[in-house]
Amino acid sequence: MFTLAEVASLNDIQPTYRILKPWWDVFMDYLAVVMLMVAIFAGTMQLTKDQVVCLPVLQSTVNSKAQPGDFTTVETTTGQGEETTTVSFGSAPTVTPNIPLSRATSSQYPPTESGQELKKEQKDSLGRKTNLDFQQYVFINQMCYHLALPWYSKYFPYLVLIHTIILIVSSNFWFKYPKTCSKIEHFVSILGKCFESPWTTKALSETACEDSEENKQRLTGAQSLPKYVSTSSDEGSPSASTPMITKSGFKFSADKPMIEVPSVTILDKKDGEQAKALFEKVRKFRAHVEDSDLIYKLYVGQTVIKTVKFIFILCYTANFVNTISFEHICNPKVEHLIGYTQFECTHNMAYMLKKLLISYISLICVYGFICLYTLFWLFRIPLKEYSFEKVREESSFSDIPDVKNDFAFLLHMVDQYDQLYSKRFGVFLSEVSENKLREISLNHEWTFEKLRQHVSRNAQDKQELHLFMLSGVPDAVFDLTDLDVLKLELIPEAKIPPKISQMTNLQELHLYHCPAKVEQTAFSFLRDHLRCLHVKFTDVAEIPAWVYLLKNLRELYLIGNLNSENNKMIGLESLRELRHLKILHVKSNLTKIPPNITDVAPHLTKLVIHNDGTKLVVLNSLKKMTNVAELELQNCELERIPHAIFSLSNLQELDLKSNSIRTIEEIISFQHLKRLTCLKLWHNKIVNIPSSITHIKNLESLYLSNNKLESLPAAVFSLQKLRCLDVSYNSIALIPVEIGLLQNLQHFHITGNKVDVLPKQLFKCVKLRTLSLGQNCITSIPDKVSQLVQLTHLELKGNCLDRLPATLGQCQLLRKSGLVVEDHLFDALPSEVKEVLNQDTSIPFANGI
Repeated sequence: MFTLAEVASLNDIQPTYRILKPWWDVFMDYLAVVMLMVAIFAGTMQLTKDQVVCLPVLQSTVNSKAQPGDFTTVETTTGQGEETTTVSFGSAPTVTPNIPLSRATSSQYPPTESGQELKKEQKDSLGRKTNLDFQQYVFINQMCYHLALPWYSKYFPYLVLIHTIILIVSSNFWFKYPKTCSKIEHFVSILGKCFESPWTTKALSETACEDSEENKQRLTGAQSLPKYVSTSSDEGSPSASTPMITKSGFKFSADKPMIEVPSVTILDKKDGEQAKALFEKVRKFRAHVEDSDLIYKLYVGQTVIKTVKFIFILCYTANFVNTISFEHICNPKVEHLIGYTQFECTHNMAYMLKKLLISYISLICVYGFICLYTLFWLFRIPLKEYSFEKVREESSFSDIPDVKNDFAFLLHMVDQYDQLYSKRFGVFLSEVSENKLREISLNHEWTFEKLRQHVSRNAQDKQELHLFMLSGVPDAVFDLTDLDVLKLELIPEAKIPPKISQMTNLQELHLYHCPAKVEQTAFSFLRDHLRCLHVKFTDVAEIPAWVYLLKNLRELYLIGNLNSENNKMIGLESLRELRHLKILHVKSNLTKIPPNITDVAPHLTKLVIHNDGTKLVVLNSLKKMTNVAELELQNCELERIPHAIFSLSNLQELDLKSNSIRTIEEIISFQHLKRLTCLKLWHNKIVNIPSSITHIKNLESLYLSNNKLESLPAAVFSLQKLRCLDVSYNSIALIPVEIGLLQNLQHFHITGNKVDVLPKQLFKCVKLRTLSLGQNCITSIPDKVSQLVQLTHLELKGNCLDRLPATLGQCQLLRKSGLVVEDHLFDALPSEVKEVLNQDTSIPFANGI
């Protein structure tokens, strides 16, 4: 027999799972325990007290002759001196307890005289001599226990035990099955941590406090409220009586609203990190559990099994109630042993077993009704859907999503325990809540002092702050009132509050993969003060809509994909509102210049298009940009100079870098561009320069580096206004003597060619400031280099020089920092020359153009 402790282990569910056991499961568990006790009690009594007592039944023929009052008494004395008394009731069998069964049946001694007299007297008696002794009665009792006693009377305790074990297993199988146990274990663990997390109390109170302005307006405008109303938010660890979210963190009256700031402060770092981890766990758990409904199906299945089991037990048990009785007739068929064929037996435990069976049936009925109610609950409402509508109404987190499948079912089960659990758990499903937590932690980490340490000076000598991969924009940023440039990169939840109006010096903003949200007051400030905006994006939808409404914006830089099928509604369509836009920089993969860019074309003075190698085919829109002074078409796979460019009468600078231009015969058309001063054709495949280049009379800068030029035509040196000539990294072997005609030349770059001799006419260009002759085949530098009195930068490294001329010391503005040459050549210079070159003298001229 099982002990209660052994069987109770089947119902040993971890205490933490109690939140998933509704009242009916708890009640059924207790009913199962009571049924176990009934089984054990009945089994114990059956083992210790279960007895069947049987007496023989006389044959009917004998009974008919016997009279109730007839009896005969015979007294005899055996040879051994034993006295035997035989009493006969009618035809009842003669009982001779003092005579052993062996002597009653046969004697090994010869009959004596007294024995013969006894035999004669026994023949005259009406009773039958049976010679039954105690062992015979024990034998009959045991045999009739198995033959006459109904099976249900014998096995009732064991059946109750088996049924109860099956019901217990069915009730808790979903806690043990591996496919569901792991999910339940994770859910209970996460739920407990979410309930106990300080974020559900402290941080929510801060949320209510910071949202008090909106609540104030809403509450003071309500006419249905009583005159004096107050609500308060409790602080401390969660408990059953702690509300999940308070609607407001302040007290007010209808006469005079008054904000009361809660005493709750920001979370410490440890609590903040734990809350962040909980948000991530909840997100992953939801994605894992919502894709199936195995837990729901398993729970429904085990409930159906229990209901079917209840019906089965009730049906067959009701039929066997009457079989448990006190009296039973037994026919053991051992007449040859005892002389009787039928016995009447009594079952001592019949009365107690019947009472226990009735109790068991009552328990089963209660158990079955609860199972039916459970099925009704399972199919009455859609348990595979769960709505946080009430939580959204009671809290400031209106974005808590509804859940489905097993996730929804688990929350429905938790609600049967305590709805406060699901309310607190819902907070960790809200992105607003998660963002608020990040904001609080962010402000705690990025203080004003820390941000001040990250402020630097950029190339334009402006104060710049670059924030990278943060969860948001710290509030202390907007206290840096002297900041000129703000860069926000990879900050997905960036928000710009009205406090930005304090940053009166802010004129440049960078948003790199940062779809910032701007409040209305902040937008008004940006619209009036912002001059330069850089936006880097992956999809055009990441460009904030408010960008196209910055009417005072002067410069706009867009970096991202603008040519995909998803970006047909290109954001550039809205540029018509940017009436003061002067510079538009697009780094993308355009195949054509968007026609809608002409909305701002009359205002643009600079257009830059940097492609990623995608061929730019359609350029007709360029003709409408009559005010463009600077045009850059880089890496657009252009094979010729686009004809649309020749219509830009105000063009001053043209940059066609990194294309596939092989010939520039169209360059003659540049003569119509009277204002063109800078032409950049570098990083192409140009083989020669046509003589028609001489028609560009106003050209001041010509960049032809990284091409395939083998010579410089004389026409180039007819450009008298030329101040910068860059032909580096070509295959030029000779510098024409006509270079001396460029009297205004200030910068000459011919690095990375095949020049071996420097013409003397080169040193007639006395205005040269930069002379780059590196990586050539030059063997000597003429002494006439001293004529370049304005020279500040001289590159000679990578040649075949044996020495440097001592006349370098006469180049008054040349210093060692501007002399790029091998160290041994510099060390070979006379000491007085080196002393002059090592002087630290401020240079009054700029190195640039």
